[in-house]
Amino acid sequence: MKFSTRADKIEPFYVMEVAKAAQQLAKEVANGPEPMIFLNIGEPDFTAPAQVQQAASACIAQGSTQYTNALGLEALREAISAWYQSRFGVDVPAQRIVITAGASAALQLACLALIEPGDEILMPDPSYPCNRHFVSAAEGTAKLIPTGAAERYQLSAEQVAAHWGEQTRGVLLASPSNPTGTSIDPAELRRIHEVVKARGGITIVDEIYLGLSYEEAFGHSALAISDDIISINSFSKYFNMTGWRLGWMVVPEAMVPVVERMAQNLFICASTISQHAALACFTPESIATFEARRAEFKARRDYFLPALKELGFGIDVMPDGAFYAWADCTPLCEKLGVKDSWEFAYALMEKAHLAITPGRDFGTADTARYVRFSTANSMEQLQEAVRRMQQLFK
Repeated sequence: MKFSTRADKIEPFYVMEVAKAAQQLAKEVANGPEPMIFLNIGEPDFTAPAQVQQAASACIAQGSTQYTNALGLEALREAISAWYQSRFGVDVPAQRIVITAGASAALQLACLALIEPGDEILMPDPSYPCNRHFVSAAEGTAKLIPTGAAERYQLSAEQVAAHWGEQTRGVLLASPSNPTGTSIDPAELRRIHEVVKARGGITIVDEIYLGLSYEEAFGHSALAISDDIISINSFSKYFNMTGWRLGWMVVPEAMVPVVERMAQNLFICASTISQHAALACFTPESIATFEARRAEFKARRDYFLPALKELGFGIDVMPDGAFYAWADCTPLCEKLGVKDSWEFAYALMEKAHLAITPGRDFGTADTARYVRFSTANSMEQLQEAVRRMQQLFK
């Protein structure tokens, strides 16, 4: 069977390959003294609050399961608009909000609507691998620009200007970022957008972790900068609804009918049940639950990052959002007799029954030195993970 060159350009999602190996080993050690601890997948251990679950059940019981408009339930678009105003102080009209089948569908729609074959999109290295593959699927090219601790693993306006070429169409950023948990300073993001806009380009910002921001200096939406910016968001992370596959995008008004036309053909609509359930996310009770969970995620960060440093990992930048630790494992590779983060991750899996993610997924700029820990697990599990590593590295 002959496959498309487009399909050949999509690399395996290595985090899932490692996860499969961890799941298999987990079965073998499930009844032993040290069952597998999973700190590899970026998925909250919390589930949707009771109010959200009840709303989904009511939707099914009432038979409200037919297709919605391709743009999404009007009531949900209005609720998200109100959330932007109350949470971020930003006026985002509901008519600019498009409900999608997860942030993945939003990114696909944005890339297909804006990228021509051969267009180049600038992205930081390291960055979330699927984002660059959305660019590839639209027959564009993701140009990864090496970043480091000095830039908080984010692009700067100076870098964007220096790397802009004839084929460059724009930038795709993430703030807070996966895998680093770092955000772009709002002033720097404004400068980046000015560079992009002056060249007639597009600025797409993945903000799916914005609700899980812990520092006042960084917890601001890119939508406060300009109506030209395209923001991608999701109910998966802050709202704890990963498997419900529901997200949204905020686009310039002129782009709405273009995205609507494409969404009609590619997706028809996002899950009707998930949309009705998500309306319950914005009640005072639900928001109080999400905020309590955000505080718990911060507490986990504040415990786990210093613990990693004490173990010998290099932590170049304290993450200000999300639930990740981007850690240099070079000092510890020698102790385990391995050469890089890929082998280190497998050694940790086999010797300590601890699943983490090697840096290979996230780019090529020194990523062989780094691993990503997910702190989207209970404090008890994080403490046990630290205990096991203490035993392993002593």
